[in-house]
Amino acid sequence: MGVEERRQQLIGVALELFSQRSPDEVSIDEIASAAGISRPLVYHYFPGKLSLYQAALKRAAEDLAGRFEEPHEGPLGARLLRVMRRFFDFVDEHGPGFSALMRGGPAVSAGEPHSMSHVSATNALIDSVRQAAYDQMLSHLGVTEASPRLELVVRSWISLAESTALIWLDGRRIPRADLEVQLVHDFAALAAVSAAHDEGMAALLRTMAKEEPADGPFAELVGRLIALGA
Repeated sequence: MGVEERRQQLIGVALELFSQRSPDEVSIDEIASAAGISRPLVYHYFPGKLSLYQAALKRAAEDLAGRFEEPHEGPLGARLLRVMRRFFDFVDEHGPGFSALMRGGPAVSAGEPHSMSHVSATNALIDSVRQAAYDQMLSHLGVTEASPRLELVVRSWISLAESTALIWLDGRRIPRADLEVQLVHDFAALAAVSAAHDEGMAALLRTMAKEEPADGPFAELVGRLIALGA
């Protein structure tokens, strides 16, 4: 293999192992064995263990960010539901790796060389995923520059999706399909609460409701809330 081809193979192998166990528990020897090469050859392509982890986390971050991309077709509720399904596909397939990414990547000791740069690089990857999700949400809402309240709603919802996924991975005690729908409902609820305090958000919420079909996720939330008061 060429240099870049071999690097990409090793990243792929590492990601596959990270989907089964935390990166902290995966050794360079295991990665070398799974790739069919020697341990010294791994170090020929990556100067150290952290550099391979960072490259694997970078690819995972790019993949995760891409899950928020969705054609601007149809009502917003249905679009968000498709996004949540792809998001949970990633979480389901790469559980340990997702947890490592969201929690700062593989652990490094305080005295380890370049440990601070590792933390900074991992945080930058996480921020890039969050920013990609944020930009996609504004695009779907038809907004080029968010108001302070809208920014709060969207960023809070992204954080909620992350924390929900991490909690779900700890035992998977709630059907993931239920959580996918619930997170779509959560966005509508956050927007509705903000709309009660801000006319700009109220106008945006009215637009969202106007485009929502009777059998869409947002309409389903309204029906459930009405039923609670019956």
